[in-house]
Amino acid sequence: MASFSDDFNRANSSDLGAGWVEVSGDWSIISNQLSPGVDTGTVILRAAGAMDSADHYAQVTIATPAVASLGVWCRGNSNISTGYLFRNDGASWDLFSVVSSTFTVIGTYAVAAAPGDVAKVQAVGNVIKAFVNGVERISVVNTAVTSGTAVGLRSGTVSGIRYDAFTAADLTAGATLGVSSSVEAAQSLTGTKTAALPPAVAPETAQPVTGAKISTLDPATASEAAQALAGTKTSTLGTVGAIEAAQPLGGSKSATLGTAIETATAHSLIGSKTAALVPAQSVEQARALTGSGPVEPGADIDITVGAPHSPWSIGAAHDGGWEVGAPC
Repeated sequence: MASFSDDFNRANSSDLGAGWVEVSGDWSIISNQLSPGVDTGTVILRAAGAMDSADHYAQVTIATPAVASLGVWCRGNSNISTGYLFRNDGASWDLFSVVSSTFTVIGTYAVAAAPGDVAKVQAVGNVIKAFVNGVERISVVNTAVTSGTAVGLRSGTVSGIRYDAFTAADLTAGATLGVSSSVEAAQSLTGTKTAALPPAVAPETAQPVTGAKISTLDPATASEAAQALAGTKTSTLGTVGAIEAAQPLGGSKSATLGTAIETATAHSLIGSKTAALVPAQSVEQARALTGSGPVEPGADIDITVGAPHSPWSIGAAHDGGWEVGAPC
């Protein structure tokens, strides 16, 4: 894709440089802008380099307009006598097809040029379009000029006309496409597009669907016997570890008693209330009492006490309280 641009930001000179060919007139640079000259009629300027294809655009900024021809070319020949021209004459914008210097208007946008307007013309196939400040104003189908790669300007020479910022380039829509690397078969659309499936890795048997799809089960690793349910499911009990005899309960549970250490015989008490004794100083073994019948008051009682013996001495029974002597 070819492209060319010039902002004219350089010293004043009547020599535009190697990028331009002055087809007619004496163009010059004044104050960083392009001037077509004065009072020499209509003049033509062409970019020295050509575009790569006939599908391209060219545009220029009209810095200072005047009531004169102010135009930009595309798809031109070497002397710009054939091509497409978009120009303003001080009253309206007109799009021309030009064949051997014969101008034919093929579209119009009736607005006068204003300072700073950007004029653009492009050709892609048989569709020719014109833009002002980036807005499409004219679009026509025209086959008068089908080839040409030159771009440039056509202008009157009224004093004060100035141009700025010229650009041109091929359009991607007109680029030549490369050869395809492969051929694909078109797929018909019935509802949605069907994509080609890759070859199957392994064949599968289709499963009928009744309610829900049945999936293939893996082989069983063990067989289980079904258990009938009568109320609740019966589970298998493990082997008993020990046998226990059931103990009947009659009233309350009898605890096993330990072995008796000694046996004591209870003795009845005969006589009056015994006074409280002071704590014993030592433990004495109880001795059985021999004899029979009640003891009369004042009767002598013989008691033989062997060792060990109680520290207390007992005298004859008498009325009143007991006299206790000193331990012996």
